[in-house]
Amino acid sequence: MKIYTKTGDKGTTALFGGTRVPKYHLRIESYGTVDELNSYIGLIRDQDIDDISKNALIKIQDELFTLGAMLATPPEKEVLKNGKERLNIPKINNESIEFLEQEMDTMNEHLPQMTHFVLPGGHQTVSFCHIARCVCRRAERLSVALNEEEPIDNSILMYLNRLSDYLFVLARKLTFLLKAEEVKWVPKKL
Repeated sequence: MKIYTKTGDKGTTALFGGTRVPKYHLRIESYGTVDELNSYIGLIRDQDIDDISKNALIKIQDELFTLGAMLATPPEKEVLKNGKERLNIPKINNESIEFLEQEMDTMNEHLPQMTHFVLPGGHQTVSFCHIARCVCRRAERLSVALNEEEPIDNSILMYLNRLSDYLFVLARKLTFLLKAEEVKWVPKKL
C-alpha cells in the first residue's frame, strides 16, 4: 500500500463517507489537533515514567484515535444506507470519561493539596504534560466551534474537557514523583 494517494494535492481531503472538504475545514482542524495531541501524549509516554501512567496513556491514545474517527465522520454519513453505523468501533462514552475521572481521583490521593495555580515547568516530562494539556484545550475549543456549525457527539466535548484536567493532574503527579519543584503562581500586589 502506498502512503501517498495524490488525492489531496489540490488542498482537499475526504472525510469518512467520502465527502471532500478543504484541508482548513473546521472538522479537519478539530481532528488534526486531536492527532497532534495524540503525538504529544506519545512523547510523554516515551519518558521515564511509572507503568501505571504509561498504561493509562496508551488507553488514552487509543481513545483519541476513536475520537478522531468520530470527528472525521460528518453527521449525515454516520449511518450507512443499510442502517448500520459507518464506524464499527466502540465510541467515546461515559466509561471513557469515568476512566479519566477515576485516574485523576487516584492520582490526587497522593498529591499535596493545591493552594495556588502552578507555573508549567520544573522538569522536561512535566513540561510535555503541560504542552499536551494546552493542545487538548485547543482541540476542545475547535470541537466546540465545530459543534456550533454541525452537531457532534457531546461525549467528545466532555472527554476533551476531562482529558485536559487529567493532563494537569498527571503533570502534578510527575512533578511529585520526579521530585521537581512545583512553582506556585502568586500574583504580585500593586
